[in-house]
Amino acid sequence: MVIEKILDMKIAIGIPAYNEEKNIAGILIKLKKIAQDIIVCDDGSNDQTAKIAKELGAIVISHERNLGYGAGIRTIFLKAKEINADVLVTFDADGQHRIEDLNTVIEPIKNDEADIVIGSRFLNDENKVPKYRKIGIKTITSITNSSIGEKLSDSQSGFRAYNKKVLENITPSESGMGVSTEILIKASKNKFRINEVPIIILYEGETSTHNPVSHGASVVLSTIKFTSIEHPLKFYGISGMFFLGLGLAFLFWTLQLFAESGKIVTNISLIGIGGIVIGIVLLVTATILYSIISVVREKTK
Repeated sequence: MVIEKILDMKIAIGIPAYNEEKNIAGILIKLKKIAQDIIVCDDGSNDQTAKIAKELGAIVISHERNLGYGAGIRTIFLKAKEINADVLVTFDADGQHRIEDLNTVIEPIKNDEADIVIGSRFLNDENKVPKYRKIGIKTITSITNSSIGEKLSDSQSGFRAYNKKVLENITPSESGMGVSTEILIKASKNKFRINEVPIIILYEGETSTHNPVSHGASVVLSTIKFTSIEHPLKFYGISGMFFLGLGLAFLFWTLQLFAESGKIVTNISLIGIGGIVIGIVLLVTATILYSIISVVREKTK
């Protein structure tokens, strides 16, 4: 496939990198043929990653210590916004992504068909994703889809393109792997259009260094965190109504048993009281959070 040079838009390619001296040179040499603005976030590497990237003409921002994948993406977002990029493409430094797929990922944004484009590993039958990764990614994607109301196939792909509107309205805050889900939740709130395109992934040699267990835990916690912030009434209110209903049911049962036997069954009454207390606390929390978030959003408009 011929790689076309991108001339009609200011494209920034962002690469979060941690100890990637083995891969970074080969990737940058190829990328320089098609794009001028290449941002490398050296996330506290203790090898020659930053030095190699600088020598090859990349814009290099170095963290003093390793802060995590999400912190790298945040730094890249801020730099892309600073240089007034029309499109930011995030690209892994571990050799998994093909340079040839760049135009495929950018095309929907160039055609104004999407605000965010995800390069999906599961829309191309040529990809042989290891089974344990496939199960993990599919599980995390299902959780993400339930939070944003989408039907994505690969919510955790690091190969993405973002247009200028996204860069201006979203600033990631997660430091870990949950950043991928965070961005999608915030994009959903802003009603940005999210598309997926097929890419080919290369699982040869040493690629991903992310522990699948910590990755999954990070994403689940991020989903809970940002869903509770963006939809406090739904997140706390529904569970509050459930516990309140459960508590009232057990309390009614307690009163019914007392009327029949003249005795209070302690376990049933405690469940009833506990459910009512938890339900009220969650409903009050939902109301307070909704009010605070509404005021904050009004002040920031």
